[in-house]
Amino acid sequence: MNKTNKSKKVLLLGLIALLTLFTAACGKNDAQGSGGSGGSGAGTESEKITLNMMHPWTSPNVDNEVYKARIAEFEKQHPNIVIKQDGVPAAQYKTKLRTLAAGNNLSDINVVWPGADLDPLVAGNLLEPINDLMENWTSILPESALTGFNVDGQQYAVPTKQTFVDIIYYNKEMFAQVGYDQFPDTYDKFIDAVKKLKAAGITPISLGNKEQWPLQSSYISIIGDRFTGSDFLPAVLAGKAKFTDPEFVKALTVVDELTKLDAFNTDANNMDSVQAQDYFIQGKAAMHISSSTVDGRVRITNSEGEKFGIALFPSVNGGKGDPAKSAGVVQYGISIKSGLDEKKRQAAEEFLKFFVNEDLYKELIRNGIVVPAKVEIPEDASKYLKEMLELTGNGTAPVFDSVVPTQVVDVLQNGLQALTVGRGTPEELAKEVQEAMDNLN
Repeated sequence: MNKTNKSKKVLLLGLIALLTLFTAACGKNDAQGSGGSGGSGAGTESEKITLNMMHPWTSPNVDNEVYKARIAEFEKQHPNIVIKQDGVPAAQYKTKLRTLAAGNNLSDINVVWPGADLDPLVAGNLLEPINDLMENWTSILPESALTGFNVDGQQYAVPTKQTFVDIIYYNKEMFAQVGYDQFPDTYDKFIDAVKKLKAAGITPISLGNKEQWPLQSSYISIIGDRFTGSDFLPAVLAGKAKFTDPEFVKALTVVDELTKLDAFNTDANNMDSVQAQDYFIQGKAAMHISSSTVDGRVRITNSEGEKFGIALFPSVNGGKGDPAKSAGVVQYGISIKSGLDEKKRQAAEEFLKFFVNEDLYKELIRNGIVVPAKVEIPEDASKYLKEMLELTGNGTAPVFDSVVPTQVVDVLQNGLQALTVGRGTPEELAKEVQEAMDNLN
């Protein structure tokens, strides 16, 4: 080969190498600029984005399964985004959320509660306002569903469900056995039924208070409201009423009275809320007081569901509250951590828009879950849903732990558990709860 040909060959090889590098570079730039799944700009399959999400969906409730299936579907449709789930049992969830918040170490996506639980997170600038995304939900979510997650005009979360915490599930056959074809409509009749059930060798109420929240949330929220009326808790927060007021002390006395009547199973403080559901479903107790969500296990997916009825806590003599009200809260707000980098924030927003939409609400309704959205009820919705809506559709009382600061809630929970083992009095507990409130102020 002569010198001229050799030079041409070297030049040709150099051009091929340059062309290869240029093509590769163009391909890389094109992939980065493609915007990922659906052109969302949240990354590409070759550049995965991982979002940490903390939630309390660990128990076998039907809505929890719906939520986790929805996360899986999002990952399927968005292969470039990974949702790394941190499932925390409900009893420990709020404590962990507060701990992480104190260290400015929240997950990228968090399930939050409205009101007293949301306020500290907003005050600490820990959550991203989502006003720019709200057009995705304004047509299906009424203002009443969003208010609890709105602070000073800024929206920080969108809710997934409406929960009524005080549903009394009762065994119709057991009540008929002691002379009650209908659930008692007054407290005196309720106590009479408890005594007769006990005399018949039947445990009146299945309680799982190991996690401590059931007596506080499912019991005192509504029992308190029956005695005090729905204006009481806001008045306490405003310093215009006290937990030591006679009406609230009477509410605490109900738990004390039920304890002294041996109305609860003996292992109530060693049993968690799910175990208490099972205890009732298995026919070992005549009643179980819990949330509307539990209807999925008690009646909807239970072949013996027909033998169980639902009711609200009865009226109390001289009570200031409306006996038709149920204690309810819009909950499981999905929020985004503030300060995420642009790619993570876009991915988190993409998740939020996908996760909370009309399809989610319809699937929850289909499984008997009450939702705060205005959507058409699917034809295959649970036959029990209408009954639940009728029961809970006559006004809403506040849920204690959605209104009162957590530090005060903790004192009440500890004190209620103490009452069930014969320690302390309702008056002493009321004083302790008020002192906790005063210390905050």
